[in-house]
Amino acid sequence: MITVMNAESYLKTKIDEGTVDIKNVWEAFKAFSKELVEGEEETEILFQCGVYNFTGEKLFHFDFVRQFSVFREGEYFHLEQLHCEFLFKPTKELKKLKVEEWSMDFEGIDDFFKHIESLKELIYL
Repeated sequence: MITVMNAESYLKTKIDEGTVDIKNVWEAFKAFSKELVEGEEETEILFQCGVYNFTGEKLFHFDFVRQFSVFREGEYFHLEQLHCEFLFKPTKELKKLKVEEWSMDFEGIDDFFKHIESLKELIYL
């Protein structure tokens, strides 16, 4: 079974290292999002894109995130996030795009995926 500790290595086996094919990463990430993770009570997925200064440089981030709640001795301990992120120099067109959508705001994961795939920002897939 997948654990929070091995989630990153598990996902890496599903994505070719160094790939620049966003569509293939999205498809692998969607499948990974449906995998059970030990101790996970609820699957929380985020799609975000926009120009951010997370790295100390303003870049356009195109980011798929799976968030995990970590428990110790049955008590909430902290959150961890696993990102599949593409970074681009911000162009005039990219500066206009900004999305932050959480799966928990939808009835189910498939509804979330359908919504994300309908966004104009996904033209890059």
